[in-house]
Amino acid sequence: MDALYTLFPVSGVTTWVFLPPLVALVVSTFTSMGGVSGAFLLLPFQMSFLGFTSPAVSSTNFVYNIVAIPSGVYQYFKEGRMAWPLTWVVIAGTLPGVFIGYYLRIFYLPDPRAFKLFAGCVLLYIGARLLYETSGRAQASKTRLNDLDRKFAERARLMRDRRSSRAAAGLPPDAVVKTVSFTLSAIEYEFWGERFRFSVPAMFALAFVVGVIGGGAIIAPFCVAVFHLPVYTVAGAALFGTFLTSIVGVIFYSVLPAANGILTAPDWALGFLFGAGGFGGMYLGARLQKYVPQKAIKLLLGAMILSLALRYISRYFV
Repeated sequence: MDALYTLFPVSGVTTWVFLPPLVALVVSTFTSMGGVSGAFLLLPFQMSFLGFTSPAVSSTNFVYNIVAIPSGVYQYFKEGRMAWPLTWVVIAGTLPGVFIGYYLRIFYLPDPRAFKLFAGCVLLYIGARLLYETSGRAQASKTRLNDLDRKFAERARLMRDRRSSRAAAGLPPDAVVKTVSFTLSAIEYEFWGERFRFSVPAMFALAFVVGVIGGGAIIAPFCVAVFHLPVYTVAGAALFGTFLTSIVGVIFYSVLPAANGILTAPDWALGFLFGAGGFGGMYLGARLQKYVPQKAIKLLLGAMILSLALRYISRYFV
């Protein structure tokens, strides 16, 4: 058993080799349903339980994203729920945001408390808005999203009436994303008989800001809360964007110099262990998403974002 209790020299972490993938498996199963990799939820475990407190923890989580995300993206692609035009806009906005965010945090914000407070306040608003949108008062004005929810509920009732052996009816096979129009000013797509449209410049600007704040990993809640896009169509695009920005992030943290000799290169072995568990969790979450109502996923996203916001804000005062 001692062979399973290992020291990871880069991070200085000593732990059971099965613990990181197990934690990542559980976390990513739930977060991937909402298009979130779950890396920010792994941070408290990594820092408080494993004692991994150097800036290298961020680049290690990029390794986790690179290893874990492909299985979830594959499943969303296979089931036709990848909104590719949305994906490209998100990537185009978050990539420069990640680069600028890296330099801000490493070179100009050696004490990033003010930055964390700003990011925490933004996330607090998004989290509260997501939770508010699950209320009856907010849903009354969201006609197209409500139509999707009604279709989901009707299909579940129909399948129960037929005594289906499945736990829930979920989305039908023909509930796929179909691009209607793609221009530099706006994108429109259809999903399950409903059309959704958003401004390309506005989405680009939002993705850029999110890239600066959180590396692009939290873009999905913003798309749902700000642009009122269905989470079923956002999750795959957000995960794919996170995957590509994580590759860039690993390069930045590994190659570019850091101030005052701070260790920023990833612990590759630990990142791969977390990623191995995340690979299974992402696949499970993407597979299960179509059986979960939008309201439940929004509640999950809102709770996750609020927890991250409170963590950022508390760090300003501690």
